[in-house]
This record gives sequence, structure tokens and C-alpha cells, in this order.
Amino acid sequence: MSRRSSAVSMSVEGLQTRFEQWRQNRQGRAAIPDELWAAAVEVARSNGVNRTAAALHLDGGKLKRRMVAAGVNAGKKPTPAFVELITPQLAALPECTIELEGRRSRIRIHWKGVRAADLAELSRALLAS
Repeated sequence: MSRRSSAVSMSVEGLQTRFEQWRQNRQGRAAIPDELWAAAVEVARSNGVNRTAAALHLDGGKLKRRMVAAGVNAGKKPTPAFVELITPQLAALPECTIELEGRRSRIRIHWKGVRAADLAELSRALLAS
């Protein structure tokens, strides 16, 4: 386990203890104190909303709303402003040579980067004429 993940899990464990103590000592159905919510928001910032809510037995929706209210991006990664798409380079482009001979003429076509569909279309066009 890395240092960061062990530190996060320790803070979750410590916060779990604090929540358990609060739950045992609370009066009736008292609301969770802001101090505990703030600590849960900090843990959720690095550990994620769902994991934190599950570990602390909290409503994930409420925790997410608290994070938004605190100005924390609720576990969503920012969308990139620019994405470069790189096409794969083919080692060698497929190619073919087509030779046609008629009564009075001859034609030779050397075609690079040909696909079977392109060749079929050319054949149909030549046969139709």
C-alpha cells in the first residue's frame, strides 16, 4: 500500500471512530455536527464520495451536496480542453496495379491505399461503361 493510500485509509478509520462515538453519545435523532461533515468532505475529496459515504454510513447524496457547497469538485475529473487524436500509421499501404486493354488503347492504373470496397466500385463503374 502506498503512503498516500495508507494515510487516506487511516484518516477514514479515524473518522469512522469519531462518527461511531458521536452516534453512541447523540441525543435522539440529532443532526450530524458541521465539524464531522467538514471532516467527511475532506476525506471524500481524496477517497471519493461513494467510498467515504459507505465507510462512514452516510447518505452519498448529502455528502456530495456538502462537497459542492464547500466548493469541492465532487470526485469528477475536469474535462480536457483539447484531445489530440493520433491515427495509427500503417507500415505499408496496400496497393494494386490495374491494366486495361481495349482495341485501340491501353491504360495502366497504379493505386495506393486501396480498399476492397474501392476496387469493387471501380470495377462496377468500368463494366457499366
